[in-house]
Amino acid sequence: MEIDDEDAIFHSVYDLDDRYQIPGQWALARGTTYRNDGYRAYWRGIYDDSGRLMVAMCFNSDVGDSWEWADDPRYDEKYSALGIRSASTMWSMR
Repeated sequence: MEIDDEDAIFHSVYDLDDRYQIPGQWALARGTTYRNDGYRAYWRGIYDDSGRLMVAMCFNSDVGDSWEWADDPRYDEKYSALGIRSASTMWSMR
């Protein structure tokens, strides 16, 4: 399911009100943020029967590249910042 913007996962460690697609380094080198017109980022989750978020995922984003290329001046800092904040938030929910 789509994770609602008001879900606690987006407001427990950081307020992640402005979430956007995190491109891979290869995409930025091409001048885009997406592959095959997949320009919309999805934030989805799996909830248990009590409505608790059990699994969270970022679909159509390359969060791994946001960490890997964080110190490269060719990779925009705004993508690394969101990737690191997103991962910190999801790890804190464990």
